[in-house]
Amino acid sequence: MRLIIIGASSLGMHLTRAMIRQGNEVILIEKDEEVARELAEELDCTVINAEGTHPDILDKAGMDSTDAIVACTNHDQDNILIGLIAQEAGVERVIVKTDDTKFMEIAKKLGISSPINPPHISSTIISDALRGIDTIELSNLIRADVRVIGFKTEEKHAGKRISDVQFPENTECIGFYRNNEFFLARENPKLEEGDELLIITRSGYIDRVYEKLREI
Repeated sequence: MRLIIIGASSLGMHLTRAMIRQGNEVILIEKDEEVARELAEELDCTVINAEGTHPDILDKAGMDSTDAIVACTNHDQDNILIGLIAQEAGVERVIVKTDDTKFMEIAKKLGISSPINPPHISSTIISDALRGIDTIELSNLIRADVRVIGFKTEEKHAGKRISDVQFPENTECIGFYRNNEFFLARENPKLEEGDELLIITRSGYIDRVYEKLREI
């Protein structure tokens, strides 16, 4: 995978190191000159010292040939702007970090495919712990070559049911999110545009799963 990460925030650095360890090609964009210089010496990836909200900088980083862009600066507005630029350029996977839940909702309304809100995720886990609930992190639950993938339905999927999809072997749809409500696949309700399917499969079947979903 080839991805561009904008912002050497704590999340950005953890993600960059993890992606490098997994053998991905990473381009890191950081506007602080000193930080960028230190990271260029430390990390086995391309580091660009520039402002990531500028379209020409993203073009220079190879936005047109990247698989994903992750905007994780410490400024929600910048992250959303970067997400919109990447989305307009046709980047397949656009992920933006927002610390303010208000910006999370704005990102969703603007159609950004994957907005994330770390404070909300963390507070949910802590809240569960305080109630005595042992929340299992997905990263600890999923092992070997098993993967959980997401797919957002389009207009052509509206009115279809999950049972209409002939998934490859070793693949199951767990259910889907519609706004803030989750539906189990066994309920088999009709899909609507914008539903977010959660699918469990093996890594070797991922491309085939997406092909099947685009066929219906």
